[in-house]
Amino acid sequence: MNARTSKPPNRTLRSQLEEYRSQGTVHSLREAVGIIVPLAVELAQRHASGEVLFLHPSSIQLNGSGYWQLSQSVARLTPVLARDKACLAPEERAGSPGNARSSVFGIGAVLYELVSGQSVGPAMRRPTEVVPGLPPEIDMVLAKALVADASHRPDDLKALAQAIHHLAPADAPAPPPADESHLNHNDQFEVDVRMSMVNMEGALGGAGTPYEIAVRNAPAARATGIDQATEALTELKQRLESDPRPRYVVIKEGMDHGPFNAVELLQQIASHTFEEQDLLRDTFSNDDRPIGEWEEFAPFADHARRHRVIAAEKVAIQATVEQEKKSTRGKAFLGLSLVAIVLLLGTMWFLKQAGRRRDEVAVQTDTATNVDSQGDLNLGKKGGGKGHRVVGESGGVPLLAGGMSCESAQAAYVEEINIGGSKVPADITSAQYGSILNGGGYLNGCGLSGSMGVDVCVAVQNGHAVGVTVRTQPHNGSVASCIASHVRGISFPVHPKLDVTRTHFAAQ
Repeated sequence: MNARTSKPPNRTLRSQLEEYRSQGTVHSLREAVGIIVPLAVELAQRHASGEVLFLHPSSIQLNGSGYWQLSQSVARLTPVLARDKACLAPEERAGSPGNARSSVFGIGAVLYELVSGQSVGPAMRRPTEVVPGLPPEIDMVLAKALVADASHRPDDLKALAQAIHHLAPADAPAPPPADESHLNHNDQFEVDVRMSMVNMEGALGGAGTPYEIAVRNAPAARATGIDQATEALTELKQRLESDPRPRYVVIKEGMDHGPFNAVELLQQIASHTFEEQDLLRDTFSNDDRPIGEWEEFAPFADHARRHRVIAAEKVAIQATVEQEKKSTRGKAFLGLSLVAIVLLLGTMWFLKQAGRRRDEVAVQTDTATNVDSQGDLNLGKKGGGKGHRVVGESGGVPLLAGGMSCESAQAAYVEEINIGGSKVPADITSAQYGSILNGGGYLNGCGLSGSMGVDVCVAVQNGHAVGVTVRTQPHNGSVASCIASHVRGISFPVHPKLDVTRTHFAAQ
């Protein structure tokens, strides 16, 4: 098939390329050569007449005769589509249309997209790597046409057309004769394919480093379980890493960083040194835009950003957990403090209520008796009255040793009084003793329950309890002993004569 086609007129080459792409196919080499050779001859004539223009697939249209030719109106405008922009020579990226040397680059870019379905850019591979079976000569022809540095790029479109025609001579009209040596040099320049967008380092006789060879020959990932997106990303990474040339500069915070090769740049992106908003310049194509707008590097920048977000979320979650731990510990401490306060208040209330209960115990009997004057308390004369219970006398009044029961103290005292015959009126009234004993404060702290009744008998002499008897109902020896101990420590009104007081606390 040559340049003539049965497609409807005014159809652009861009629309045909996208149609092929949607079907998963590309133009055959014969189809591509049939389109490109006549177009290169037409461009040579236009530039010879002084025209400057933008060459890209959207500026190439099908005319009424069924041939592809340049649309002059579209070729004067800066392209809008990214794939069209990729066909512009680096010197045209600033917005100025190009001359014949620029169109040489454009012809090479359009031919590359026709046969490979891919755009010229950082991740491009040699045509023979993309489409097995293409003649190896196409790699070198495109390497010369796609030299990024205009000063080392050929400008002879007719020589380029003839070289391309040789790739498939049977199916394309022959271009006018031309000197193909102009694709290598002339008196004004020497073609340097080291600056080409097509990486020819591994195809120029040099073996390259072991890493370059391994990357170049590594098969694309096709492992079971790897989704298409991951496969595509892996393949893109392999394509980028196949070009070891340092060609990328990153402008961050007003400073240039680099140049880096693709491997180094991907490492910098993965380590979060450079992010999507940082400006990336390809020094070969003279194209600069934020990393996030580069089709080749945006997926890696997005992947790194996702990792940053995940890491930030983990840090936030950990901070929340730590805060919750602190809050929980604080709440627990506060809760325990409140419990302790409640228990303390409860204990104070209980003790207060217990004291109040003791204070409010009904006194059933309250008597105070002077042993000297009331004969009904006379226990009768018993021998050995003094003994160890009486330590002496004062003014005819026997002095008791203390530590006895109430009844023993009374008996010892009566025995001595009967012997001495002293009869003296009571010296301390019941009210005086009641003011001391009726309060019941001495009952506290002895484990007295509200259902327990208490009888207290106290024999008092010289302000001290010389005899104490305590009985509880029901009987509880430890409680009685505790109360008796407290009573012995109470101070009473001082008088040398023995007085006995009895107090009864009824059960509630």
